[in-house]
Amino acid sequence: MADNRRTKGFPAFRKKESLLAWLFSTPAIVLLIIFLVIPFIWAIYLSFTNQRLIPNLNIPTEIVGFRNYIRLFEDEAFLRGLLNNFYFVAVVVPIQTLLALGLAILINQELKGMNIFRTIYFGPVVTAMTVVAIVWTFLYNPGEGLINAFLNAISLGNLGPYDWLLDTKLVFPAIMFLSIWQGVGFQMVIYLAGLQEIPSSLYEAAQVDGANKWQQFVNITIPQLRNTTIFVLLSTTILAFKLFDQVKVMTNGGPQNASMTTMVHVVEMGWGQLKVGYASAISIVFFLIVLGVSMIQRSIMKEKGAES
Repeated sequence: MADNRRTKGFPAFRKKESLLAWLFSTPAIVLLIIFLVIPFIWAIYLSFTNQRLIPNLNIPTEIVGFRNYIRLFEDEAFLRGLLNNFYFVAVVVPIQTLLALGLAILINQELKGMNIFRTIYFGPVVTAMTVVAIVWTFLYNPGEGLINAFLNAISLGNLGPYDWLLDTKLVFPAIMFLSIWQGVGFQMVIYLAGLQEIPSSLYEAAQVDGANKWQQFVNITIPQLRNTTIFVLLSTTILAFKLFDQVKVMTNGGPQNASMTTMVHVVEMGWGQLKVGYASAISIVFFLIVLGVSMIQRSIMKEKGAES
């Protein structure tokens, strides 16, 4: 009899639980709609117009169809920025991921002072990128920068000085190096959390079976970190495509568009040249590209996980 009463009351409890869930989710949903969904829909509309940031009576706003999208394929700065974005992702994401995993394994040891090292490695992540970019601009200074001084010292005067931020061949690798240094602590913390979730009994059993450290790493650590790695790769890829702050502060896309990125170009078109309609078209295309890359990346990682 008591079981029947519990069964009858269960749907009512689930309904109440569902209402509470929606109640607590409502503020977040409202904010997402206001600040994400509505602006995105508005941007789609603007991308089909010649809307300017400041209205011009001599240039009335009108629907221009796909003219903004066609113009993208003729825009050298957009194409260079998009190429740089993919170049940045292809280099930074794997290097940053591998370094983060290595650092996480290193500081996961039960040794004194490891909390200090964790703080040191994570420090650049919580420092504003604008501040980091300004500091590294001084480090890259061809005359008095510490990087050129260091290279000169270890090479006995045979290397440098290099004009890192004004050389079209060096500027983007210099920005990538800065970005790897600044962001690796974020992925390191995620990997560290994943490592601490792996049951120690797995390693103990492997040791009993005679597995060495490398075999334990390949057969236990890597498979156990599969979901963590998927998250790290996806989040790092999205962050890499959003490359903006350090480029804007250090080079503003120069010299000769050598460090141009899509986000910098969007801001330049929308705020610098007041062409909101064209900037909206760039944003929509870039969003679809990043979404497609993320979905492909996620699908590949899941298939590899299923095969293993």
